[in-house]
Amino acid sequence: MDHTNLISIRDPGPEGLGAIIRSTGEIKAAPGEYESRLKGKILVMIFEKPSTRTRVSFEAGMMQLGGNALTINREGTQLGRGETIADSARVLCRYADGIMARVNLHRSLFEMAANSTVPVISGLSNIEHPCQAISDLFTIYEITGKLKGTNLAYIGDGNNVCNSLILGCAIFGINISVASPEGYGPDKNILNSALAIAKKEKTGSRIIIGNDPAAAVKNAGFIYTDVWISMGDEGGREARLKAFRDYQVNMELLENAKPGCRVMHCLPAHRGEEITDDVLDGPNSIVWDQAENRLHAQKAILLALLGNFEKI
Repeated sequence: MDHTNLISIRDPGPEGLGAIIRSTGEIKAAPGEYESRLKGKILVMIFEKPSTRTRVSFEAGMMQLGGNALTINREGTQLGRGETIADSARVLCRYADGIMARVNLHRSLFEMAANSTVPVISGLSNIEHPCQAISDLFTIYEITGKLKGTNLAYIGDGNNVCNSLILGCAIFGINISVASPEGYGPDKNILNSALAIAKKEKTGSRIIIGNDPAAAVKNAGFIYTDVWISMGDEGGREARLKAFRDYQVNMELLENAKPGCRVMHCLPAHRGEEITDDVLDGPNSIVWDQAENRLHAQKAILLALLGNFEKI
C-alpha cells in the first residue's frame, strides 16, 4: 500500500484498494482468523457530526480485531474550546495507533494528517465518504463476482457518497450514471479527477452525469440513492424537497431498470422521501447486507493501515 492515510478513496491506489476489497471478503468469511491481529492497538475516533454505522462498525471492528477504540466528540474536547486541529493531532498521535475523524470540512483531514505520525482515516467529510464507498464496492463485488463492466445508477444528491463512488467506479471500470437536479450534481473537481483516472488507467469506466432518473437507471444492475438533505443542509430543506421531488427511488422508477436490479442506500433512509418503503423493504433491496458490510470493510481498512497489510 502506497499511502498511510485514507482521506480519499484514491489514496490506497488501485492495487491497495483492490486488496482491501478482497480482504473484506476473506474477513467476512472467517472472522475468527483475524481476532487478535490488532491486539494492543488503539484507534481514536473524533466526531464533529452524528454517526451510527461509521461509529459502531469501527468500534466493533477494532474490538473484534483485538484492539480498542476511544470515541470523542468535538464539543467534549479542547477542540470545542478553540484548540487547533493541528495541535490536537500532534497529541493524539502520541496516544493512539490511528485516528478516524468525521469532520465538517475536508481540509480538516489534511491538516490532521499533516500533523500526525499515525494513519488518519476519513469517517466522512463534506467532499468524500471513502469508507462507505469501499464497503459499497465490496457489496457489488460480493454479488456479481466482478466490478469492471458493472452498471451502477446513482439517483439524488451529488454528495460526498456520490463523489467517492464516482472515483471508485473510475478506478475499477464500473459504469456509473448519476441523475441529480440542476445545481445538485457531484463535485466538479471530483468528476474531472474520475474522468482523468478512467482515461489514464484505461479502465473503461463510463461516467455519465445528467438530470433524468429514468435514463440513468436504464440497463442498471444496481440503483443507489441517499438522503436529499445531508447533515449541514437542513437550512435548505424546503428548497431541496422541491428540487428532488422527481428523484424518488420507487417501483415506477425500477420498471426502467434491468429486471432484478439491486437497490442500495447508505442509510439512514428518510422513508417516503428519497426511497419508498416497498422498495427499501422489497426483494430488490440489498440495503441491510450493504450495512452489515460496513463492519467487514472497516476491519479490512484497519488491518491495512494499522496492521501488517501484507499479511491480511
